[in-house]
Amino acid sequence: RKFVSLPTNHPLHNTMSPSDENTATDGGMSSIPPTTNDAKDLVLQDLCRHLTGRTTTEATEEKNNSIEHRSVVALPVAAIQSLLDVIRRTKAGTMMGLQEELRRAEEDMLEFARSPSSRSILKGGRSFIALASGCELFMKYVTRAFLETPDFAACIAEVLERGEAFANISLSARDRIADIGQDFVQDGQTVVTHGWSRVVSKLLLKAAEHKQFSIVVLEGRPDAGGAKAAKTYAEAGIPTTVVLDSAMAYVIEKADLVIVGAEGVVENGGVVNKVGTYSLGIVAREMGKPFYVAAESYKFARLFPLNQSDLPDVGVVPRLNFVDTASWEATGGKVGKPAESLSTDGAVPGHVCLPDQVEVENPPCDYTPAKYITLLFTDLGVLTPSAVSDELIRLYQ
Repeated sequence: RKFVSLPTNHPLHNTMSPSDENTATDGGMSSIPPTTNDAKDLVLQDLCRHLTGRTTTEATEEKNNSIEHRSVVALPVAAIQSLLDVIRRTKAGTMMGLQEELRRAEEDMLEFARSPSSRSILKGGRSFIALASGCELFMKYVTRAFLETPDFAACIAEVLERGEAFANISLSARDRIADIGQDFVQDGQTVVTHGWSRVVSKLLLKAAEHKQFSIVVLEGRPDAGGAKAAKTYAEAGIPTTVVLDSAMAYVIEKADLVIVGAEGVVENGGVVNKVGTYSLGIVAREMGKPFYVAAESYKFARLFPLNQSDLPDVGVVPRLNFVDTASWEATGGKVGKPAESLSTDGAVPGHVCLPDQVEVENPPCDYTPAKYITLLFTDLGVLTPSAVSDELIRLYQ
């Protein structure tokens, strides 16, 4: 598994404050599988703190965890910051020892991303590619710094400097993408989007500052990310409609363009994103509507999937629950078995109970081939899908 680094001229801002190691205590790890490894505890505490601004316990137990505040920064950036904290705490005296510590921290974060404990903080398995990308990117920086600066102490200083420069790239990248992408949204148009994406929301809110258009959001099952995102758009004064995911063909017929985010942009110009994005791309192409992807360049991954089965393993995915929403209002939320039966057979009011022999599959993401993508809006500029591969080659020269 290899992931791309950023170009040397990428816009970076050295604004990250030093990590406060005192906030990483043993008391906030109740949602993480028990471990005797104090270093692992600290790494996961750091990841959660950088990602949400809260401890792991606060983030996982927050009942009103709005979609806007579920993560303060992009996951790859939070991973970079967590690895920087590892360097600040290191007792290693050699570069090999430091790299081993960083590799263990990377493995701990990836293991956490695969575990049920991460569901309330991360995005149900979809974040695995982005997290791995951030870790691999940082490890490339570490290796490059060691080759350029053989002295260990000087190398540590160089790595910290480069890492801190990367710390605020998430905000600067989204601003650049919003400035570029908002020109593709015109007055009077209808934009279709899918689920919740920080960079897509930044783009659409930027466009709404000077233009009048409407948004149709697919609900984004199973986490209803689109339905939650609709609140953000509506509060900004944008006419917003939420529809079922299965209604995508119905609404695209009357729409003008589609804009989605991405968890990863792969080497062949395709994207990995929330499940349903592939279907949306197929429908958009069939309807002759432009299909745009907004993604930060640190999500460019050196993966080359040919089909859905080539996607990386994201760990245990929770079983889906089903509710007959058409009958919900008529029955007061009591669908199927009555509420009084709860004490006798364990039925949940409103829940459609399936027999044990029925299998339920819940893929968190899918792969959309490059042929369905019109353009990609990135902080490197507007790219065609074929240019992604060219950019990767250029970056590795």
